[in-house]
Order: sequence, then structure tokens, then C-alpha cells
Amino acid sequence: MTSKVEEFVKNWNGKQEPGIGERVKGAFKQKQPLRYKLVTANYKLKTTINRLDVYISKMQERDRILFERIITAQMSKDNARASMYANEIAEIRKMTKQMMGVQIALEQVQLRLETVTEVADVFNSLIPVIGVVRELKNAIKGVMPEISMEIADIEEGLQEVVIEAGDFTGASLEQAPSSPEARKILQEASMIAEQRMKENFPDLPALVSTAQKSENGNGAK
Repeated sequence: MTSKVEEFVKNWNGKQEPGIGERVKGAFKQKQPLRYKLVTANYKLKTTINRLDVYISKMQERDRILFERIITAQMSKDNARASMYANEIAEIRKMTKQMMGVQIALEQVQLRLETVTEVADVFNSLIPVIGVVRELKNAIKGVMPEISMEIADIEEGLQEVVIEAGDFTGASLEQAPSSPEARKILQEASMIAEQRMKENFPDLPALVSTAQKSENGNGAK
């Protein structure tokens, strides 16, 4: 058991002072230490978070333009057009909220990675976030396939670290999807996204809702 732990710790930090033979072998193939894999995963997370930020900003701009068109349509007493714009805004806000939820959850994952500084932290910190990453990958797949692929790549990198850690801890990666902590992170991300939507997107004009109710009522007669 001792040799297994020592081997893992060596793999975690990388070999600091390789001998001549090891340096020769390393010229052909050098195994990346686990710490390097975490830094790589963290960098990919940051890139994906930034890309989501750009997409969300574009959605906000589109929402602003449509909101102004609603006002213009109402001033022209064109309630049908105002309702059409309102329906488009509803779809935009639905997608934006989903992207915000993914972004916030990924930020939580990033924070977890930054706290992993010792071998003992690996399972406690990474098992829950792998569950989160899996959920996010599937949730965003239908909306933004390219972001889903990026998240899948991050998941793969984190799995490599956890699987190597599991070789000496005996813990299983299968714990990830059902982790209560993973569910908690996702729920909190959804709540924060809901709050940000309220703060960043104005309520639709009351006349749009009134017009929609009126049209529905006329259609029912």
C-alpha cells in the first residue's frame, strides 16, 4: 500500500530531479503529472466560461433590440407585431437562462479545482464536480453542441485525474452522478441564474400581456 501511495504522490507532483536514464526516456515520452492535468482542465474551463459570457452578451443585445421594437409596435397600435416580438424574446430569455445556469455552475467547478492542492483533496473535491460537468454537458447539448463538446473534453480530463487517484484510494468514479453535493451545485446555479435574469432583463410592457390575453379570449369565442 505504501508503494502505491508513494507512486501516486510522485505522479501528482511530477518527478523533480530525474536521473540520466529517466531524462533519456523522457525525451521520447514524458507522462504528465496530475497537477498539470488539473491546470489544463482549469484553463479549458476558463475558456468555456468566457465563450458563454460572449454568447450571453449577444443574447442580451438581441433582447434589447426586440424590446425596443415592442415599444415601437405598441406606439403604432400594432399589438399583433408586439406580441410576435414578445414571443421571440421569451425564447431568447429561455436560452439565456440556460446558458447562465451552465456558466455559473462551471464557475463553481473552477473554484473547486483551485482548492485541490493535495492528494487527499482529489476525491472530495472532484467527484462532485464531475457529476456537475456531466449534467451540464447533456443539458447544453441541444442548445449549443460546440459548448457541449468543450465540456465533454473537460470531463474527460477530470476523469483521468480521478481514475488515477482511485487506483490507490479504492473510491469509484460511479459516485459522481448521484452526488448530493453535485445536485446542490446545480440547484444553486439555477437559482442564481433566475436572479440574474430578473436583474438584467426588463419586464415586458403590460400592454403586450393584455393584448395576448385579449387575442386568446377572442379566439375562444
